Amino acid sequence: MTMALYPKLIMDALEKVRYPGNGKNLVEAGMVDDNIRIDGNKVSFSLIFDKPTDPFIRSVVKSAEAAIHMYVGKNVEIEGNISVVSRQAMRPEVGKFLPQVKNVIAISSGKGGVGKSTVSANLAIALARLGYKVGLLDADIFGPSIPKMFSVEDARPYSEHIDGRDLIKPIERYGVKLLSIGFFVDPDQAILWRGGMASNALKQLIADANWGELDYFLIDLPPGTSDIHLTIVQCLALTGAVVVTTPQEVALAAAIKGVNMFINDKVSVPILGLVENMAWFTPAELPNNKYYIFGKDGGKRMAESYGIPLIGQIPLVQNICESGDAGAPAAINVASPDGQAFMQVAAALVEQTDRRNSELPKSKIVGVQ
Repeated sequence: MTMALYPKLIMDALEKVRYPGNGKNLVEAGMVDDNIRIDGNKVSFSLIFDKPTDPFIRSVVKSAEAAIHMYVGKNVEIEGNISVVSRQAMRPEVGKFLPQVKNVIAISSGKGGVGKSTVSANLAIALARLGYKVGLLDADIFGPSIPKMFSVEDARPYSEHIDGRDLIKPIERYGVKLLSIGFFVDPDQAILWRGGMASNALKQLIADANWGELDYFLIDLPPGTSDIHLTIVQCLALTGAVVVTTPQEVALAAAIKGVNMFINDKVSVPILGLVENMAWFTPAELPNNKYYIFGKDGGKRMAESYGIPLIGQIPLVQNICESGDAGAPAAINVASPDGQAFMQVAAALVEQTDRRNSELPKSKIVGVQ
Protein backbone atom coordinates (compact mmCIF):
# COMPACT_ATOMS: atom_id res chain seq x y z
CA MET A 1 0.00 0.00 0.00
CA THR A 2 1.37 3.38 -1.04
CA MET A 3 1.77 5.91 1.74
CA ALA A 4 -0.30 9.07 1.30
CA LEU A 5 1.97 12.11 0.93
CA TYR A 6 1.06 15.59 1.98
CA PRO A 7 3.04 18.85 2.45
CA LYS A 8 3.27 18.70 6.27
CA LEU A 9 5.17 15.42 6.09
CA ILE A 10 7.72 17.05 3.83
CA MET A 11 8.01 20.13 6.05
CA ASP A 12 8.44 17.97 9.17
CA ALA A 13 11.29 16.11 7.46
CA LEU A 14 12.97 19.38 6.38
CA GLU A 15 12.88 20.57 9.99
CA LYS A 16 15.51 17.88 10.63
CA VAL A 17 17.96 19.55 8.22
CA ARG A 18 20.09 22.42 9.47
CA TYR A 19 21.60 25.15 7.30
CA PRO A 20 25.35 25.31 8.14
CA GLY A 21 25.45 29.06 7.68
CA ASN A 22 23.37 29.85 10.78
CA GLY A 23 22.55 26.52 12.45
CA LYS A 24 18.78 26.92 11.97
CA ASN A 25 16.66 24.21 10.38
CA LEU A 26 15.49 24.89 6.83
CA VAL A 27 11.90 25.65 7.83
CA GLU A 28 12.88 27.92 10.72
CA ALA A 29 15.33 29.74 8.42
CA GLY A 30 12.56 30.39 5.87
CA MET A 31 14.40 28.49 3.18
CA VAL A 32 11.55 26.23 2.03
CA ASP A 33 9.13 27.51 -0.60
CA ASP A 34 5.53 26.92 0.60
CA ASN A 35 4.54 25.63 -2.84
CA ILE A 36 5.27 21.92 -2.33
CA ARG A 37 4.03 19.88 -5.29
CA ILE A 38 3.02 16.23 -4.89
CA ASP A 39 2.13 13.93 -7.78
CA GLY A 40 1.82 10.34 -6.61
CA ASN A 41 5.25 9.50 -5.15
CA LYS A 42 6.90 12.44 -6.88
CA VAL A 43 7.64 15.43 -4.63
CA SER A 44 9.08 18.74 -5.84
CA PHE A 45 9.71 22.09 -4.21
CA SER A 46 12.23 24.95 -4.07
CA LEU A 47 14.88 25.82 -1.52
CA ILE A 48 15.61 29.53 -1.12
CA PHE A 49 19.16 30.82 -0.56
CA ASP A 50 20.27 34.41 -0.07
CA LYS A 51 22.86 34.29 -2.85
CA PRO A 52 23.22 32.17 -5.98
CA THR A 53 26.85 31.56 -4.99
CA ASP A 54 26.04 30.12 -1.53
CA PRO A 55 28.75 27.47 -0.85
CA PHE A 56 26.28 25.18 1.00
CA ILE A 57 23.74 24.76 -1.81
CA ARG A 58 24.80 21.31 -2.94
CA SER A 59 25.23 19.83 0.56
CA VAL A 60 21.88 21.24 1.76
CA VAL A 61 20.02 19.80 -1.25
CA LYS A 62 21.60 16.37 -0.62
CA SER A 63 20.72 16.56 3.08
CA ALA A 64 17.11 17.50 2.22
CA GLU A 65 16.82 14.50 -0.11
CA ALA A 66 18.22 12.18 2.55
CA ALA A 67 15.87 13.54 5.25
CA ILE A 68 12.81 13.00 3.08
CA HIS A 69 13.84 9.41 2.36
CA MET A 70 14.48 8.78 6.06
CA TYR A 71 11.46 10.48 7.64
CA VAL A 72 8.87 10.25 4.86
CA GLY A 73 9.69 7.13 2.85
CA LYS A 74 12.33 5.46 0.70
CA ASN A 75 9.95 5.34 -2.26
CA VAL A 76 9.55 9.14 -2.49
CA GLU A 77 10.84 10.41 -5.82
CA ILE A 78 12.83 13.47 -4.75
CA GLU A 79 16.26 13.25 -6.44
CA GLY A 80 16.56 16.03 -9.00
CA ASN A 81 13.21 17.55 -8.00
CA ILE A 82 14.52 20.16 -5.55
CA SER A 83 15.10 23.42 -7.36
CA VAL A 84 17.26 26.23 -5.99
CA VAL A 85 16.29 29.89 -6.10
CA SER A 86 18.08 32.88 -4.61
CA ARG A 87 16.86 36.08 -3.08
CA GLN A 88 19.67 37.89 -4.83
CA ALA A 89 19.86 37.46 -8.58
CA MET A 90 23.06 36.21 -10.15
CA ARG A 91 25.71 38.72 -11.19
CA PRO A 92 25.87 38.97 -15.00
CA GLU A 93 28.45 36.84 -16.74
CA VAL A 94 31.84 38.36 -17.50
CA GLY A 95 31.54 40.08 -20.85
CA LYS A 96 27.99 41.20 -20.08
CA PHE A 97 28.88 43.80 -17.47
CA LEU A 98 27.48 47.33 -17.95
CA PRO A 99 24.80 46.38 -20.51
CA GLN A 100 23.38 49.93 -20.60
CA VAL A 101 26.71 51.66 -21.22
CA LYS A 102 27.49 52.77 -24.76
CA ASN A 103 31.22 53.56 -24.49
CA VAL A 104 33.76 52.26 -21.97
CA ILE A 105 36.99 54.25 -22.03
CA ALA A 106 40.14 53.61 -20.01
CA ILE A 107 42.25 56.61 -18.96
CA SER A 108 45.84 55.42 -18.63
CA SER A 109 49.34 56.68 -17.99
CA GLY A 110 52.71 54.99 -18.16
CA LYS A 111 53.86 56.48 -14.85
CA GLY A 112 52.50 58.36 -11.89
CA GLY A 113 52.61 62.11 -11.45
CA VAL A 114 51.50 63.10 -14.95
CA GLY A 115 48.03 64.25 -13.90
CA LYS A 116 46.03 61.27 -15.14
CA SER A 117 43.39 61.51 -12.40
CA THR A 118 43.12 65.26 -12.92
CA VAL A 119 42.47 64.66 -16.61
CA SER A 120 39.99 61.87 -15.80
CA ALA A 121 37.99 64.04 -13.39
CA ASN A 122 37.90 67.08 -15.65
CA LEU A 123 37.15 65.02 -18.75
CA ALA A 124 34.19 63.35 -17.02
CA ILE A 125 32.78 66.72 -15.95
CA ALA A 126 33.36 68.23 -19.39
CA LEU A 127 31.49 65.35 -21.06
CA ALA A 128 28.62 65.86 -18.63
CA ARG A 129 28.64 69.59 -19.46
CA LEU A 130 28.31 68.61 -23.14
CA GLY A 131 25.08 66.82 -22.26
CA TYR A 132 26.25 63.21 -22.03
CA LYS A 133 25.42 60.70 -19.28
CA VAL A 134 28.76 59.96 -17.63
CA GLY A 135 30.14 57.55 -15.05
CA LEU A 136 33.66 57.62 -13.58
CA LEU A 137 35.24 54.63 -11.84
CA ASP A 138 38.35 55.23 -9.76
CA ALA A 139 40.21 51.97 -10.48
CA ASP A 140 43.38 53.10 -8.73
CA ILE A 141 42.70 50.68 -5.89
CA PHE A 142 45.86 51.47 -3.92
CA GLY A 143 45.86 55.24 -4.40
CA PRO A 144 42.28 56.47 -4.92
CA SER A 145 42.10 60.23 -5.50
CA ILE A 146 38.74 60.80 -7.19
CA PRO A 147 36.78 61.24 -3.90
CA LYS A 148 39.00 64.18 -2.94
CA MET A 149 38.89 65.73 -6.41
CA PHE A 150 35.08 65.71 -6.30
CA SER A 151 34.92 66.77 -2.62
CA VAL A 152 32.99 63.64 -1.64
CA GLU A 153 35.55 62.03 0.67
CA ASP A 154 32.96 61.50 3.42
CA ALA A 155 30.39 59.93 1.09
CA ARG A 156 29.37 56.35 1.85
CA PRO A 157 27.45 54.70 -0.99
CA TYR A 158 24.55 52.47 0.03
CA SER A 159 22.96 49.55 -1.77
CA GLU A 160 19.51 49.39 -3.33
CA HIS A 161 17.50 46.29 -4.26
CA ILE A 162 16.90 46.24 -8.01
CA ASP A 163 15.63 43.29 -10.06
CA GLY A 164 16.51 40.79 -7.37
CA ARG A 165 20.02 42.13 -6.75
CA ASP A 166 21.54 44.41 -4.12
CA LEU A 167 23.42 47.03 -6.13
CA ILE A 168 25.71 49.83 -4.97
CA LYS A 169 24.30 53.26 -5.76
CA PRO A 170 27.08 55.50 -7.18
CA ILE A 171 27.65 58.94 -5.71
CA GLU A 172 26.57 61.75 -8.05
CA ARG A 173 28.53 65.00 -8.25
CA TYR A 174 28.76 67.65 -10.97
CA GLY A 175 26.53 65.49 -13.19
CA VAL A 176 28.88 62.47 -12.97
CA LYS A 177 28.20 59.10 -11.32
CA LEU A 178 31.21 58.12 -9.19
CA LEU A 179 32.55 55.06 -7.44
CA SER A 180 35.92 54.52 -5.81
CA ILE A 181 37.41 52.07 -3.34
CA GLY A 182 38.19 55.25 -1.40
CA PHE A 183 34.52 55.37 -0.34
CA PHE A 184 34.86 52.07 1.51
CA VAL A 185 38.23 52.26 3.26
CA ASP A 186 39.87 54.48 5.86
CA PRO A 187 41.58 57.24 3.84
CA ASP A 188 44.42 57.42 6.38
CA GLN A 189 45.28 53.73 6.17
CA ALA A 190 47.29 51.96 3.47
CA ILE A 191 45.42 49.31 1.51
CA LEU A 192 47.41 46.10 1.93
CA TRP A 193 45.74 43.74 -0.53
CA ARG A 194 47.11 41.04 -2.77
CA GLY A 195 46.35 41.33 -6.48
CA GLY A 196 43.39 38.95 -6.36
CA MET A 197 41.66 40.92 -3.61
CA ALA A 198 42.11 44.18 -5.50
CA SER A 199 40.78 42.65 -8.72
CA ASN A 200 37.71 41.25 -6.95
CA ALA A 201 36.99 44.61 -5.34
CA LEU A 202 37.22 46.25 -8.75
CA LYS A 203 34.84 43.71 -10.30
CA GLN A 204 32.34 44.46 -7.55
CA LEU A 205 32.47 48.20 -8.25
CA ILE A 206 31.78 47.46 -11.91
CA ALA A 207 29.29 44.59 -11.89
CA ASP A 208 27.51 45.11 -8.55
CA ALA A 209 26.72 48.81 -8.96
CA ASN A 210 23.67 50.49 -10.44
CA TRP A 211 25.42 52.51 -13.16
CA GLY A 212 22.28 52.59 -15.31
CA GLU A 213 22.28 54.13 -18.77
CA LEU A 214 25.54 55.92 -19.63
CA ASP A 215 26.97 57.39 -22.81
CA TYR A 216 30.50 57.30 -21.41
CA PHE A 217 31.96 55.18 -18.63
CA LEU A 218 35.48 56.42 -17.83
CA ILE A 219 37.92 54.27 -15.87
CA ASP A 220 40.77 56.06 -14.11
CA LEU A 221 43.40 53.31 -14.15
CA PRO A 222 46.44 53.07 -11.87
CA PRO A 223 49.71 54.26 -13.42
CA GLY A 224 51.85 51.73 -15.26
CA THR A 225 50.62 48.21 -16.00
CA SER A 226 49.32 45.76 -13.40
CA ASP A 227 46.74 43.13 -12.49
CA ILE A 228 44.14 45.89 -12.48
CA HIS A 229 44.69 46.59 -16.17
CA LEU A 230 44.42 42.90 -16.97
CA THR A 231 41.21 42.62 -14.92
CA ILE A 232 39.67 45.51 -16.82
CA VAL A 233 40.35 44.15 -20.31
CA GLN A 234 39.16 40.69 -19.25
CA CYS A 235 35.88 42.00 -17.77
CA LEU A 236 34.92 44.83 -20.09
CA ALA A 237 34.83 45.32 -23.82
CA LEU A 238 36.73 48.61 -23.93
CA THR A 239 35.72 51.05 -26.63
CA GLY A 240 39.21 52.50 -26.43
CA ALA A 241 41.84 54.10 -24.25
CA VAL A 242 43.14 57.61 -23.65
CA VAL A 243 46.81 57.90 -22.65
CA VAL A 244 47.99 60.83 -20.54
CA THR A 245 51.62 61.97 -20.55
CA THR A 246 53.77 65.04 -19.96
CA PRO A 247 56.29 66.34 -22.54
CA GLN A 248 59.39 65.14 -20.68
CA GLU A 249 61.30 62.15 -22.05
CA VAL A 250 60.94 59.89 -18.99
CA ALA A 251 57.15 60.28 -19.09
CA LEU A 252 57.03 59.70 -22.84
CA ALA A 253 59.06 56.49 -22.53
CA ALA A 254 56.58 55.18 -19.96
CA ALA A 255 53.62 56.35 -22.06
CA ILE A 256 54.92 54.36 -25.03
CA LYS A 257 54.79 51.20 -22.89
CA GLY A 258 51.22 52.06 -21.95
CA VAL A 259 50.26 52.50 -25.59
CA ASN A 260 51.90 49.19 -26.52
CA MET A 261 50.00 47.42 -23.74
CA PHE A 262 46.68 48.34 -25.36
CA ILE A 263 47.57 47.93 -29.02
CA ASN A 264 49.45 44.61 -28.78
CA ASP A 265 47.87 41.65 -30.58
CA LYS A 266 46.54 39.99 -27.41
CA VAL A 267 44.68 43.08 -26.19
CA SER A 268 43.88 45.11 -29.36
CA VAL A 269 42.21 48.09 -27.69
CA PRO A 270 42.20 51.20 -29.90
CA ILE A 271 43.95 54.33 -28.62
CA LEU A 272 41.38 57.10 -28.97
CA GLY A 273 43.84 59.84 -28.19
CA LEU A 274 46.84 61.17 -26.34
CA VAL A 275 46.57 64.02 -23.84
CA GLU A 276 49.76 66.01 -23.24
CA ASN A 277 49.36 67.40 -19.73
CA MET A 278 51.55 70.19 -18.31
CA ALA A 279 52.40 71.04 -21.92
CA TRP A 280 53.66 74.48 -20.87
CA PHE A 281 53.54 76.78 -17.88
CA THR A 282 51.48 79.94 -18.02
CA PRO A 283 51.67 82.25 -14.97
CA ALA A 284 48.40 83.87 -13.94
CA GLU A 285 49.84 87.37 -14.25
CA LEU A 286 51.14 86.67 -17.79
CA PRO A 287 48.29 84.65 -19.41
CA ASN A 288 49.74 84.97 -22.91
CA ASN A 289 53.18 83.62 -22.03
CA LYS A 290 54.21 79.99 -22.42
CA TYR A 291 57.22 78.45 -20.66
CA TYR A 292 58.05 74.89 -21.74
CA ILE A 293 59.57 73.74 -18.47
CA PHE A 294 59.12 69.99 -19.22
CA GLY A 295 60.12 70.22 -22.87
CA LYS A 296 58.18 71.32 -25.92
CA ASP A 297 55.70 69.18 -27.89
CA GLY A 298 57.02 65.82 -26.67
CA GLY A 299 53.50 64.38 -26.58
CA LYS A 300 52.69 65.86 -29.96
CA ARG A 301 55.72 64.20 -31.55
CA MET A 302 54.88 60.89 -29.92
CA ALA A 303 51.31 61.05 -31.19
CA GLU A 304 52.54 61.74 -34.70
CA SER A 305 55.06 58.90 -34.67
CA TYR A 306 52.48 56.38 -33.46
CA GLY A 307 49.62 57.67 -35.56
CA ILE A 308 47.60 58.52 -32.47
CA PRO A 309 45.30 61.56 -32.37
CA LEU A 310 46.56 64.30 -30.05
CA ILE A 311 43.25 65.28 -28.45
CA GLY A 312 44.57 67.93 -26.12
CA GLN A 313 47.49 69.90 -24.70
CA ILE A 314 46.72 71.05 -21.16
CA PRO A 315 48.83 73.87 -19.73
CA LEU A 316 50.38 73.72 -16.28
CA VAL A 317 48.20 76.28 -14.56
CA GLN A 318 48.09 76.81 -10.82
CA ASN A 319 44.30 76.92 -10.81
CA ILE A 320 43.98 73.38 -12.25
CA CYS A 321 45.96 71.91 -9.36
CA GLU A 322 44.29 74.05 -6.70
CA SER A 323 40.76 73.42 -7.98
CA GLY A 324 41.34 69.67 -7.96
CA ASP A 325 42.67 69.74 -4.41
CA ALA A 326 39.67 71.85 -3.39
CA GLY A 327 37.21 69.32 -4.85
CA ALA A 328 36.02 71.64 -7.61
CA PRO A 329 37.77 70.61 -10.86
CA ALA A 330 38.49 73.32 -13.43
CA ALA A 331 35.97 71.95 -15.94
CA ILE A 332 33.12 73.09 -13.69
CA ASN A 333 33.74 76.62 -14.93
CA VAL A 334 33.39 76.16 -18.69
CA ALA A 335 33.95 79.89 -19.29
CA SER A 336 37.47 79.86 -17.81
CA PRO A 337 40.53 79.16 -19.99
CA ASP A 338 41.19 76.00 -17.96
CA GLY A 339 37.61 74.83 -18.35
CA GLN A 340 37.71 75.56 -22.07
CA ALA A 341 40.85 73.44 -22.44
CA PHE A 342 39.09 70.40 -20.98
CA MET A 343 35.92 71.08 -22.96
CA GLN A 344 38.03 70.92 -26.12
CA VAL A 345 39.55 67.62 -25.00
CA ALA A 346 36.06 66.24 -24.33
CA ALA A 347 34.80 67.34 -27.74
CA ALA A 348 37.83 65.75 -29.42
CA LEU A 349 37.26 62.52 -27.50
CA VAL A 350 33.63 62.39 -28.62
CA GLU A 351 34.75 62.86 -32.23
CA GLN A 352 37.36 60.10 -31.99
CA THR A 353 34.94 57.75 -30.25
CA ASP A 354 32.31 58.26 -32.95
CA ARG A 355 34.93 57.66 -35.62
CA ARG A 356 36.17 54.50 -33.90
CA ASN A 357 32.61 53.14 -33.58
CA SER A 358 31.87 53.75 -37.24
CA GLU A 359 35.14 52.38 -38.63
CA LEU A 360 36.15 49.50 -36.30
CA PRO A 361 34.38 46.28 -35.18
CA LYS A 362 32.51 46.18 -31.90
CA SER A 363 34.76 45.70 -28.88
CA LYS A 364 35.25 42.31 -27.25
CA ILE A 365 36.65 41.26 -23.90
CA VAL A 366 40.22 40.05 -23.95
CA GLY A 367 41.07 36.41 -23.32
CA VAL A 368 44.49 37.06 -21.79
CA GLN A 369 45.66 34.63 -19.11
